[in-house]
Order: sequence, then C-alpha cells, then structure tokens
Amino acid sequence: MREWMRCATPLGEVLLASDGSAADEPALCGAWFVGQKYFPRLEGWGDSGWRASDWREGKNDLLEKAALELERYFQGELRRFTVPLRPQGTAFQQKVWAGIGEIGYGCTASYGQLAAELKSSPRAVGSATGRNPLSLFIPCHRVVGSDGLLTGYAGGLKRKEALLALEGVRVKDGKATGR
Repeated sequence: MREWMRCATPLGEVLLASDGSAADEPALCGAWFVGQKYFPRLEGWGDSGWRASDWREGKNDLLEKAALELERYFQGELRRFTVPLRPQGTAFQQKVWAGIGEIGYGCTASYGQLAAELKSSPRAVGSATGRNPLSLFIPCHRVVGSDGLLTGYAGGLKRKEALLALEGVRVKDGKATGR
C-alpha cells in the first residue's frame, strides 16, 4: 500500500507521498505544499492518475526520514536530501527534473539555461518545472527567469523567495541577485 502523511514546515504544511508498494525499494514520489498549484486532492489525487484506493494515510520509515530531512533543511543543517526519489512524469519531465536536481544549494539557474542543456525551449522547461511532484526535494525554487526574476513556483512566489533566502541567495525587488 502506498502511504502519505502531512508534515509541518515553517512555510506551511507539506504532504509527503511514498510509493511503498513498489517492487524495489520504496521511494518518495510526492511532496507538495498543501493547497499549492497542482496539489493532488486527497480523495481523488487530482490529475495524478493515481487512484485514491491505492493510498492510505500513515507513516513509514521513508516518510519519517523525509520529514526529518525537511526539518533539518529548514534549520539550515541539510543542503542535499538523501531520501530516494521516484517522481512520476513523462520522459521529458524526468530530464528536466534531473537537471533541476543538479542545481546546487544556494545557486540558481534560468529556465533558458536548462532549456539549452536539454535542447528544448524555456517554455517547455517551465511547464515541466511547474509539474514537479517533489517540491523542495527536486529544488525547482532554484529556477529563475533569464534576468533573475522569480517567476513561476507552484508553491507561490513568497515561498520561492523564502527558500532562496534560506539558502543564502539575495533577492531584491523579486529578483535573485546572487549570494
């Protein structure tokens, strides 16, 4: 059975989801700020393609480890998450999310930079970024506009700014200006 649990953070409650019934090792397959854009409805799991009957609220070792890592991240003690991740998405989304995962703590990259690496368009990269099912763990808050503007974040721009500030990125007038 796949499980989910809610976890408190300084920026609001996060829903963590584990694919605990996977054939291999369980992995984190979802982490959303409650109510964010593309947040799965708990009754029907939104447009995720998952059936509610496949899920139950509960705790397992993986979810508890993810919650502890989030706590340590927000305390400034953790710079890279170690829980195994298994986001569900298209092949292109997987490539975008892998690229985002390479952006280091306290650093930013633009949609255009990611698009150039993937030989794609910034708009396509932005669309895939917005559908990231593992907020924070795949750090899409580190992706900014080509001019440094904080654009698009399913969890809200105030959270994006707060996450960048936590990581030491200076933000002024809605624009990331470096460390």
